[in-house]
Amino acid sequence: MIDERAERRDGCGLEGVPEGRDGLERSRSIARGVAVRLLPPSIVLAALLAAWHGFVLARDVPTIVLPSPAAVGAALAETYPTLLADAAVTAATAGIGLVAGAVVGAGLAFAMVRSRTAAETVLPYVVALRIAPVIAIAPLLFLWFGRGIPARSLVVATLTVFPITIATLDGLRGTPEPYLELARTVDASPTAVFVRIRVPAAAPSVFAGLKIAATLSVVGAVVAEFVALTAGLGYRVFETAAYLRTAETYAALVVLSLVGIAFYLVPVALERLLWQ
Repeated sequence: MIDERAERRDGCGLEGVPEGRDGLERSRSIARGVAVRLLPPSIVLAALLAAWHGFVLARDVPTIVLPSPAAVGAALAETYPTLLADAAVTAATAGIGLVAGAVVGAGLAFAMVRSRTAAETVLPYVVALRIAPVIAIAPLLFLWFGRGIPARSLVVATLTVFPITIATLDGLRGTPEPYLELARTVDASPTAVFVRIRVPAAAPSVFAGLKIAATLSVVGAVVAEFVALTAGLGYRVFETAAYLRTAETYAALVVLSLVGIAFYLVPVALERLLWQ
């Protein structure tokens, strides 16, 4: 009888309690880590908002010149449906342009590593494309391809292809020589060396370029929306500023900042997931 009760207790899953506790401790540890990371920027943000609010009250600054944080919050609460729709347009434009720039940039870097002729031919044009002001390129692209999201994404791609190309190229060229010597000793094929050695070794540089390109993609989307004047957060900033609805302009800028931060965090999270 005692043995049966012991077996029942063993079958009740009591042996899984330590594992559950370990999972709970891990969750608490992650939560503490997130809190520690968020605490310093949160304190700085609170201090900046307090200083901003105090300056507006002390100087009696008109809302049309500099709205208080409370006025911006009210505008954000009032216009958030419109701002969310605009944010979706801007995010779509930036996302498509970022992916296109990443694909083209990585492809160009791969070609330039494999061929000296390709490097000497392509690299000057990549640099020239970066030097040309995007505000000057955008009207031409809109003239040829219209003002929709595909054309605006093309503007973004012209801005993001350079950092991804250069970062990928530097990473592929900077493969440690001992790795390459080891590949030669085992008589690895050029394709195997490229895929199994050069690409993993270039990953830190590639992700650094992606982080830069991710933020530039949002900048490019806003510039394209300034010129196209059809939809998106860039258009919303231009329109509200033109009609002196300054609190709404700041509200749009807040949402735009959040979109930019989200875009930056995507390659950060992807890098940690794949390589750390």
